[in-house]
Amino acid sequence: MSPVTIDDVEAAAERLAGTDIVQRTPVERSRSLSERCGADVRLKMEHLQRTGSFKTRGAYNAISLAIGGSGAGSDEPAIERVVAASAGNHAQGVALAAADAGIDATIVMPESAPAAKIEATRGYGAEVVLRGSAFPEAMAHAQTLVDDSGTRFVHAFDDPDVVAGQGTLGLEVLDQVPDADTVLVPVGGGGLAGGVAAAVKARSPETRVVGVQTEGASTLSESLAAGELVAREEPDTIADGIATGGLSDLTFGLLREHLDDVVVVSDDDVAAAILLLLERAKQLIEGAGATAAAALLNDDAVDELGLAGETVVPLLCGGNIDVTTLKEVVTHALVDRDQLIELAVRIDDTPGTMGEISTLIGAERANIRTVRHERSRPDLPVGDADLVFEVETNGPAHVDRVLRAVREAGYEVEWTTQEA
Repeated sequence: MSPVTIDDVEAAAERLAGTDIVQRTPVERSRSLSERCGADVRLKMEHLQRTGSFKTRGAYNAISLAIGGSGAGSDEPAIERVVAASAGNHAQGVALAAADAGIDATIVMPESAPAAKIEATRGYGAEVVLRGSAFPEAMAHAQTLVDDSGTRFVHAFDDPDVVAGQGTLGLEVLDQVPDADTVLVPVGGGGLAGGVAAAVKARSPETRVVGVQTEGASTLSESLAAGELVAREEPDTIADGIATGGLSDLTFGLLREHLDDVVVVSDDDVAAAILLLLERAKQLIEGAGATAAAALLNDDAVDELGLAGETVVPLLCGGNIDVTTLKEVVTHALVDRDQLIELAVRIDDTPGTMGEISTLIGAERANIRTVRHERSRPDLPVGDADLVFEVETNGPAHVDRVLRAVREAGYEVEWTTQEA
């Protein structure tokens, strides 16, 4: 018998209905993604939960069961404290659910966890312990802190009660989009994907559930290919929320039983999805939350899955993006679109030249971000220098006007980021 059944998920849904810390999140059609992949794309806006992610569903279900002494272990006593390990979103879910239950929470997070997620977890009242460079190290330390029977370890995904709580998102999707052909779910440790797949396949067997991972954390596809669990000690992806380093026996078993397919996308796909959702859908989504939508920007994935003509629901499951990551994504996009360029201008190194060239660039309504003076390059003649300008433009046509203005003034100029 499956460790998580539709009865477990439906019971979790009843518990969640009795609390205001878990919301029924909306679904919105995305015209941009629909046109991009030829499908009818409905965005499940789970990032609009109070904690910014789906994680509160599983945390609340597990904690509410454990407090009553009826959790996954039937002899489990009522508890006074919970411990968890998390890269950020599970941390906030556990902290909020524990605060709502009136019990203490200790959360171990990797030192690399985004500062915003650390502070948010503390803001919900939890004690935060930073340990290790990645999630596996944080997990190992957290498990040493469960030192008495009054403490419950709330695993981010290797816990049937947590998985059942996450599965309520699948029920919600089917209620809101009953004609869904394909549901796209990001996969880290597999708790969300396992719960959603179990729920969806029980209620609507004809609906496909497809897992999506990034290349730097593709442990599900590797495990399926190997026929056994494959882990990564140092997952490498901008989607930090799914950088768990591997699945568990519980979630791997659920995914092998219920998941229809899995696709792998690049970090570039995820970055493009973050930007598209921000610009077109007006939604700020973190990397893990945008991973499902990233599959719709990957032509190979769209073709492989045959999504054209279908009703497709990507789960936007998290919105807690780190500001530094957002800056990197936006900067990458600006360079890719030729809206952030670097110009190297060869000059006679005399006073006033920098000001003259800056005036030329400014007259074309381009904004100079930075400028540096290069006098020590090996190819520079004595008395010459390169002025290297980082310039914001409106795109390729604008760049051409700036280049023309500088060249017509008699300067040799090179667009050094043209191939970026």
